[in-house]
Amino acid sequence: MSVAFAREDSAATASEVELPGRPVSPHPNLVTARGLALLQAAMDTARTTYDKAQAIEDANERRREAAPALRDLVYFTERVRTAQLVEPREAGEVGFGTRVAFERGDGRRQAFTIVGEDEADPRQGTVSYVSPMARALTGKRTGDVVELAGQEIEILAIEVPAHG
Repeated sequence: MSVAFAREDSAATASEVELPGRPVSPHPNLVTARGLALLQAAMDTARTTYDKAQAIEDANERRREAAPALRDLVYFTERVRTAQLVEPREAGEVGFGTRVAFERGDGRRQAFTIVGEDEADPRQGTVSYVSPMARALTGKRTGDVVELAGQEIEILAIEVPAHG
């Protein structure tokens, strides 16, 4: 095989594994203690994965394996660097780090903890502090009624989770 073909293969492989950076939110990177620990763990995992990829002998395979790990490493390193640890407020009003239980106008009851963007997972009971729900509920107290997406939501309880 000529050197020209090898270079073309390498260039094609390199272009295949160039990944765009993960988008970073323009909002302040507020985190709970748990959220910061999760970011640090994700950064450590990305670093370990990247280091393992760098040990691969085949250059093309090394690039393929290293690209997503490097993208994640850059992202999580930046998120850890910019993290602003926020202690939850007292349970008297809804705010960052508090868990709020509410009843929707249709009778459904739900509860969410307001957390940072990287920690948010509604299926796990957490929502980002920049979500419409969190913004509508922030600063409110038990018994307050808020309109959200065309329906009323009544706050039933506010607490500060033990894990922060």
